[in-house]
Amino acid sequence: MTDGTLGRTNETAETFAEATAAIGASVSKVIDGKPGAVRAALVCLLAEGHLLIEDVPGVGKTMLARALGATVDATVRRIQFTPDLLPGDVTGVSVYDPVERRFEFKPGAIFAHIVIADEINRSSPKTQSALLEAMEERQVTVDGTSRHLPDPFLVVATQNPLEMEGTYALPEAQRDRFMMRISMGYPDAADEALMLRQRDTENPLHALTPVVTAERIASLITYARGIHVSPSVEEYAVGLARATRAHPELRLGASPRATLQLVRAAKVWAALEGREFVIPDDVATLLEPVFAHRLIAARGISRGRSGADTVSAALQGIAAAVRVPLAAH
Repeated sequence: MTDGTLGRTNETAETFAEATAAIGASVSKVIDGKPGAVRAALVCLLAEGHLLIEDVPGVGKTMLARALGATVDATVRRIQFTPDLLPGDVTGVSVYDPVERRFEFKPGAIFAHIVIADEINRSSPKTQSALLEAMEERQVTVDGTSRHLPDPFLVVATQNPLEMEGTYALPEAQRDRFMMRISMGYPDAADEALMLRQRDTENPLHALTPVVTAERIASLITYARGIHVSPSVEEYAVGLARATRAHPELRLGASPRATLQLVRAAKVWAALEGREFVIPDDVATLLEPVFAHRLIAARGISRGRSGADTVSAALQGIAAAVRVPLAAH
């Protein structure tokens, strides 16, 4: 819990570990055999980022988002993105009240602690762009008036692969606002069999109860902000980002926002590992989930690989080439 002073918290390494373990255990009751996906969602929540989950239908994308929402005692809203969804449905609209003779603002679904943007790439780019200000500045401006969103604030968006019918590619500016992009993947045989047995008669989501409050999440966020990052590790993160901008197989490299979010995510990762300082391995571990969705492969040099494979190979090469600092704390 916070002590009432901005930027301070009563959390310790022990209480942070207890709370985050409880959150992870709760979500894992629903998401079988996907500890990496669960941890990615937790990192984004505590690093004040946003999570993009891209995969084929039916592998648990929305279930992960809903399980996280059910685990936190906070406001959770789900927006089903469809071709006819309007920007005002997301942000809210001003409606004229003939009795009071004035316009009254009706908040949209974005006004929640956790927003599930389901199948975000099935709406038009105009509607997708309604999220830009909210995700970056944590506020919404309608008719010239800015309104702050709840704190903490997390968008968990799901999207289907672009080759599927009825999808729109997310603009670069939209992708850059997501801290991480992950894929769920198919479960292995044992986890899929367990799912059949456990979910034959009931939905496991119905059994979840909140294990933390929104206020406690804010306290955990403050603790993670205080994790130490040495100048050498900061330089390492900057070196990785700059290498993407000069790589011959990449047309678009990582933005400064990406570098900032890489370090923020690494702080949470270190805290989850029980450390009060970031090491280079934390940064390297998060390099692909934080950077890959922001990068664009150069045209004409794919060598038979897809754009995603080209980006992945480029990041692996960059990680191997950029000098790793010896002293991290």
